Amino acid sequence: MLSFNYKCSQCDTVYEISPELMLCPDCSCRHKPGQPLSGVLEVELKGTLTSSNPLEFLPVEAEFFPTIPVGNTPLWHPQNLVQKHGFPELYFKDDGVNPTGSLKDRASFLVAAFARKHAVREVVVASTGNAGSSMAGVGAAAGLKVKLVLPKTAPPAKMIQALQYGADVVLAEKNYDQAFALSLEYSRTRGGMNRNTAYNPMTIEGKKTVAIEIFNQLAADSAAGKAPDHVFVGVGDGVIISGIYKGFRDLLQLGRISKIPTIHAVQASGSAAIFRAMESGTFDGQAASTVADSISVDVPSNGLLALKNLRAHNGRCLTVTDDEILSAQQELSSNCGLFSEPAAATAYAGFLKQKSTLDSSEICVVLLTGNGLKDIASAAKKIVMPENAINSLDEI
Repeated sequence: MLSFNYKCSQCDTVYEISPELMLCPDCSCRHKPGQPLSGVLEVELKGTLTSSNPLEFLPVEAEFFPTIPVGNTPLWHPQNLVQKHGFPELYFKDDGVNPTGSLKDRASFLVAAFARKHAVREVVVASTGNAGSSMAGVGAAAGLKVKLVLPKTAPPAKMIQALQYGADVVLAEKNYDQAFALSLEYSRTRGGMNRNTAYNPMTIEGKKTVAIEIFNQLAADSAAGKAPDHVFVGVGDGVIISGIYKGFRDLLQLGRISKIPTIHAVQASGSAAIFRAMESGTFDGQAASTVADSISVDVPSNGLLALKNLRAHNGRCLTVTDDEILSAQQELSSNCGLFSEPAAATAYAGFLKQKSTLDSSEICVVLLTGNGLKDIASAAKKIVMPENAINSLDEI
């Protein structure tokens, strides 16, 4: 049996899990404006577990989860690209097939269950699009009221998706960072559980299930039966990568694996705060601009923990250009039928950039975090639309 508590990622203070506690009370007081969150809490598990079911690794009982099929997404073995690049153990984990089309459903699923367990009826969230539409969809299945703050530049598909699910959508005039601040003010003054990424510990914890699934699927599909050697992840605010590290750390703690995989944090060159901080040790607040809207952030909310994980486990951080992202998106689509949004294709662009430095016999997993239909305007930049209609085949 497992037991769970919170642990501050900075000072290591341990707390009981409660819906009122979001950040470490001591460390969060030292937060500086324009910097990542201080005092981010992680869920710590203790005990033993024989099950391989990812939900049993989580700190909420099964009866509180809504009946929406989150997780258990496919691990592809794309033969065309395996042959093209000469990597026989190349896999794609396609989280774009989650119910709302992105990996963010994993976090929303746990947040919704946590809210239901504690009789919370409203959830508030800021988002560039995916987290908001995810919380709206999963919240609808859970019977929760969802207040969503989006930057006005969010892709229309994501905004329409959230509205279709019944969320109350508010637009922030500036950017995601402003939306984040407004949502925190709302939850502080008007109530509701805040689902903001990193701020709510359940967002990191929920996302760890993707690592556990990858391990389970490789055990079934690969002769190695182990954790992958390399995982490529598109990175913005740093929560997904910290969730992946948390999942593999839990597996290591429970004796399921012998080492943490090498995680490659791939950032768009126009939104590379964590990459720059890896080199300089500081977050500079530089304005972000990239076609990959889901990972476009000026100040990564989970930057401190992401940096800590990358350094502790010898992770790698690299950048790719918008053109490399869109080319990778097109290659995924045209070579194996996977249409992923730019933030997801960023991970594959990272693999393409790094592959010459890797041992081609090692297991490489590329995490594809969102469906391409969420942002068709970006995808249209690399294709040629037909201009003329025809009446007969002679006109082709």
